Amino acid sequence: MSHSADFEPEFDAESPWTALKGVSSVRVAPAEGPLIAEVTVPGSKSFSNRALILAGFAEGESVLTGLLKSDDTYWCADAITRLGARVRFDGDICTITGIGRDRPVSDGRLHVGSAGTIARFLPGFLVAGGAGEWTITSSRQMARRPVGPLFDALKSGGAAITSLGQADCYPAKFRGGSFAGGRLEMAGNVSSQFISGLLLAAPHTREGVELAVTSSIVQSDYVRITIETMNQFGVDVVVNDEFNRFSVNPQPYRGMTLAVEADASTATYFAALAAVTRGDIILANIGEGTRQPDFGFIAILARLGCTVEKGAGWTRIVCSGPLKGGFEINMKPLSDATLTLAAIAPFADAPIAITNVGHIRHHESDRIAAICTELARAGIKVEEHPDGLTVYPGTPRFAVHETYEDHRVAMALAVMGAGGAGAELKNPGCVSKTCPSFFDELAKLGIGVSAR
Repeated sequence: MSHSADFEPEFDAESPWTALKGVSSVRVAPAEGPLIAEVTVPGSKSFSNRALILAGFAEGESVLTGLLKSDDTYWCADAITRLGARVRFDGDICTITGIGRDRPVSDGRLHVGSAGTIARFLPGFLVAGGAGEWTITSSRQMARRPVGPLFDALKSGGAAITSLGQADCYPAKFRGGSFAGGRLEMAGNVSSQFISGLLLAAPHTREGVELAVTSSIVQSDYVRITIETMNQFGVDVVVNDEFNRFSVNPQPYRGMTLAVEADASTATYFAALAAVTRGDIILANIGEGTRQPDFGFIAILARLGCTVEKGAGWTRIVCSGPLKGGFEINMKPLSDATLTLAAIAPFADAPIAITNVGHIRHHESDRIAAICTELARAGIKVEEHPDGLTVYPGTPRFAVHETYEDHRVAMALAVMGAGGAGAELKNPGCVSKTCPSFFDELAKLGIGVSAR
């Protein structure tokens, strides 16, 4: 994308922001010694896509700074542009002229790639807003991930949604103006993104939404981030003390100026490098005050024996000795950091058991099976459980790893390779989903990275 240019998306299976195009694998060399560095973490995918889509459906102009430019955010910007919004980048500043409830482009095809957030956030806006008919397509990977709970909840409020392939999966067709809202129910134990998708679209319905969540919410902090972002764009959400009843009246989103936080999930990989190399890493732009649940990984590093310092907008991790294992940990509140912990667990002095993350089997890959397979490939003893895994101490040997088209698998294995005997990662461009610059950042830290 050109500097200071209008966003002109091309319908393509691969976004223009995909890194390492044509590269079949990347080899990560072992770190030559303790890593001592300051890292500026890219913008949060969670905040970026929430802010982008709300800016696109807001009335007036929004200005977003620090926005993540990755495959996921590209497809979000692509979709709102195809619906009539204007998206303009000038360096790291993104200006969006929204369309409100109107649909200047009343039919067409929208592509979400492998962006799970957009696949869950976009449908509600399509069926709640102005008249029209649109088809959402996706990557093959995303097409294997059912979105039935979201579709069912929208249909219970009148939404006209037709699956064009496998039931409750993409591709699917959506009719604008068909979702009236009303009293809706949804289970919370599959994906918090389904709940966020309903809440985000609720202000554009004719009746508003009264949503009852019938089971505990997986990663409820992300629903809180959704509500906080809605508030920032001028929408009120009423929530009960138990955080299972939500009320949203019909109302407009208003354009606003917002600075996007750094990504706490991405930060876990750089923080983990301090642990596996006995280094000293400063995260220069994320610290106390963030609502992102994966920032809790910093406390896990402290439990492992690292020294941690935190302030407003910065964090320092220092590791001067062996990591301390011998514990069991419930990773459900920060399940996206599961693979990061699994990748550094071999460096601990006793086993680490990770529990209560069965839902990550249904993310970009079956993440539990994937990381167990790849740890074993590197010579690490690991036990796979239905809802987690146990990793035993060992020295990871060099291996050529599958990444399963999963950015978190690739980045976690890169950390393990840097702390061990190196690693070769197939399909390294999958990191573009959330951090296209990941391997460049490793190289800046002094880790040998070579394309193959």
